[in-house]
Amino acid sequence: MKTLVIYYSLEGNTKLIAETIAKETNADILELKTKKEYPTGRFKKYLWGGKSVLLNQKPDLLEIDLDPNEYDRIFIGTPIWVGTYAPPFNTFIENCNIENKKICLFACHGGGGAKKFYTNFKNKLPNNEYIGEIDFLEPVKKNTEESLIQVRVWINNLKS
Repeated sequence: MKTLVIYYSLEGNTKLIAETIAKETNADILELKTKKEYPTGRFKKYLWGGKSVLLNQKPDLLEIDLDPNEYDRIFIGTPIWVGTYAPPFNTFIENCNIENKKICLFACHGGGGAKKFYTNFKNKLPNNEYIGEIDFLEPVKKNTEESLIQVRVWINNLKS
C-alpha cells in the first residue's frame, strides 16, 4: 500500500510524530510550509494562530512536490489551534481534491484534545474512508518516549 504522511508543524511536535509514522510505515512525507512563517512566541503564537483559525484564513504555501492522489493511504497531522486544524490545511484542502483514500488523522495539542479537528476535517474531505485517529499531548516537551511508543502501537493496530 503506497502511503503518504502530510503534516504541518509550528514547534516540532507534529513533525516528530509525522517523521515517526513515515519511518514506521515506509511512507513518503510532505510537510506543508507557509510562505510567511507564523510567530512562535507564546503570546504572538496564540493571537496570530487564533485569528487565522477564526477568520478561516488560507495562507500561501510553498510549492507542494507530491500528489496525494497517487497514494492509497494518507496520514494527516496538525497541531490543534482553537480546537481544530491549523490554517495551512485550509489552503491544502482547497487545492488538492482528495477522494477515495484511506485516511488516518493525528494531532498534537496542549491539553484541549482533538475531537473537533476530527469532525471538521472529515467534513472537509468527506469522500474518504477514515481508518484511524490519535492525538498527542505536547510530545516534544512532555511525553516524547511515551508518545513514540503510542504512535507505534497505533500503527500496528491499523495494520491488523
